[in-house]
Amino acid sequence: MNAPRPLGRNPHPLVIAHRGASGHRVEHSRAAYELGIAQGADAVEPDLVPTRDGVLVVRHENEISGTTDVAERPEFAHRRRSRTVDGKRLDGWFTEDFTWAELQGLRLRERLPKLRPSNDVRATGGGMLRFVDLLDLLEAADRPVRLIAEIKHAAHFEAAGFPMHELLLAELGSRLDGLVTVESFEQTVLRQLRASGFGGRTVLLAEASGAPADLVARHGSTAPDYASFLTDEGLAAIAAEEHGVSVDKTLLLGRSDTTDLVDRAHAAGLEVYAWTLRPENAFLAPRHRGPGGRAAHGDWRAEFRAVLATGLDGVFADHPDLALAVRAGLA
Repeated sequence: MNAPRPLGRNPHPLVIAHRGASGHRVEHSRAAYELGIAQGADAVEPDLVPTRDGVLVVRHENEISGTTDVAERPEFAHRRRSRTVDGKRLDGWFTEDFTWAELQGLRLRERLPKLRPSNDVRATGGGMLRFVDLLDLLEAADRPVRLIAEIKHAAHFEAAGFPMHELLLAELGSRLDGLVTVESFEQTVLRQLRASGFGGRTVLLAEASGAPADLVARHGSTAPDYASFLTDEGLAAIAAEEHGVSVDKTLLLGRSDTTDLVDRAHAAGLEVYAWTLRPENAFLAPRHRGPGGRAAHGDWRAEFRAVLATGLDGVFADHPDLALAVRAGLA
C-alpha cells in the first residue's frame, strides 16, 4: 500500500511531452522527443508495443499504416491483415508481424495531417524509435527528465505470446533509476510488473467511458467500467496498489466549471494526471473553441488554465511550450 499523499493542490504540476512535442513534430519521432526536452518538459511519454522478435518500439498503436509509409512498401504488401485488438476489428499492418530490422527502414508520418500539415516537413531523422533508443536519448539529456511509459494492449499481447511486463523490465533494467513511471489502462500488467520486481511508480489510466480490456477479456459484459474506478470506493481501491490515476481531461472539465475528481483522488492518496492538452479547436471543449475551423487554435489558454488550476499533479501536452507558459502564469 502506498504512503498517504499529502493533501492539498499541487502548485507546480508536471508538464509531460505527450509522444514528445507531438504538436510541433511528428509524434514519437526523435525530433519530437528532442524538442520536448529542449522546451523544458518535466517528462516524456512514449507508448510501447512489441515487434515479432520481442523488441519494444515507440508507437501509439501496433497498427502502423496511419503513422508510417508501410502501405507504400510493395515488399510488405503481403503482411496486410485483419486483426481484433481489444475488441476492435482493424485492417492494416501490425508491429508484431515485423522484426525490428524490417521496421527500422520505415519512415514516420504525421498521424493528423489535416490538423498539423507542417509536421510532415518538420520531422527530421524520421525513423521509428525503439524503447532503448529513447532511454539513450533521456540519459544523454543535460538535465533529469522523467519517463512515463504507457504499456499498450497488454492483455492482447499477452495472449499473442508477448508478456509486456517482461519485455519492459528486460529493456529498462536499472536505467533512469528513480525517474520511471509505468502506466496502463489495464491494472493486470501493472500488478505483473510489481510482482516481477519493478520498483518505480505505477499509474492506472481511465477513459471517460467503457471498461478496461483486461477485465473485459476476463469477465465479458459484466466487467467493471472505468466509471466505477472513479467513485470514492474505486479510488480507494486503486490507491491500495497504484501511485496515481490518469484520466481524460473531460472528466475534470464540467459544462461550465471543473469537477471534484482531483480533490477526491487526492483525498484517497492518489496522484492525478490528465490527458491531453491540445490547442486546436478540434480538441477543445465547445466553450473554448474559436473561429477558423478545426485546425485553428481556439482559446486554449482558458482550457489549459482550467485543467491546471484543478491542482492535479501532471498534464500531458502535445505542445509542452504552451502548457509550460500557462503553468508559469499560475505560479
